[in-house]
Amino acid sequence: MAAEGLLHGQDAAASFDPLRPFLTRVAYRMLGSVADAEDVVQDAFLRWLGTDRAAVREPAAFLRRTVTRLSLDQLKSARAQRETYIGPWLPDPLVEEEEADDVTLPLMLALERLSPLERAAFLLHDVFGVGFEEVAKTIDRDPAATRQLAARARTHVRDARPRYKMEKERGLEIANAFFAASRSGDMGALGAMLAADVGLWSDGGGKRPAAMVPVLGFSTVMTLHRSLAVLFAKHGSTLVHTGTINGLPGFVTREADGELQTTALEIEDGKITGIYVMRNPDKLKHMH
Repeated sequence: MAAEGLLHGQDAAASFDPLRPFLTRVAYRMLGSVADAEDVVQDAFLRWLGTDRAAVREPAAFLRRTVTRLSLDQLKSARAQRETYIGPWLPDPLVEEEEADDVTLPLMLALERLSPLERAAFLLHDVFGVGFEEVAKTIDRDPAATRQLAARARTHVRDARPRYKMEKERGLEIANAFFAASRSGDMGALGAMLAADVGLWSDGGGKRPAAMVPVLGFSTVMTLHRSLAVLFAKHGSTLVHTGTINGLPGFVTREADGELQTTALEIEDGKITGIYVMRNPDKLKHMH
């Protein structure tokens, strides 16, 4: 019986594991949390173990449906927790080596304003290319209602979608220049990179020092960086990696307290319009 159970598990894993990266991507886009996405996908695997797999004609569709429904359940409790979150909430940073979909960090923040069903309909149809009939089955709504959910979501997130794709190398050049200017205290170089309406969001989650509200506008962001430059001069900040973070150019640093930090930059027309800094150690665990 033990051998039979082992074979049963191996058979389930053989069909599930090739789909795991995609399923994790779906769950992460729904939840904005790496740990929660991994938990949802593992829960889906346990359900897959108990399923009559021979009767499932399309495992990928079946598992995508399972992961989406589990994510919808998880979102209900996650949204309640975010109401009491200390300071600005940002999704867990993903350092992406390969070209990902166009769900950038600003779009993920816009998705937070949607209802869970709007979020699911938009992500499944507009991002992952799932037909409305299948999306309707997944979220247990009729196709007409599902189209309306996706249309409403599209309207809400329109401004957060990238208007044009920046060349990756150019984005990384700006990220490197921003790191150098912000850490060396070269305020002239830093100011030349920033748009007039630049904003900075810093997520410390109450675990590390961070701005408790968004820092908005050129002069306010510059004032903050002048203060930070004094700290960097005393305590240092080491560049670990420059790359794409949640679809945006950015970098990973190790700060004076020994903790990692990520900075992602939203850039339009060659100017930085958004600076997203992750300092919450709970959201950086997966990067160690």
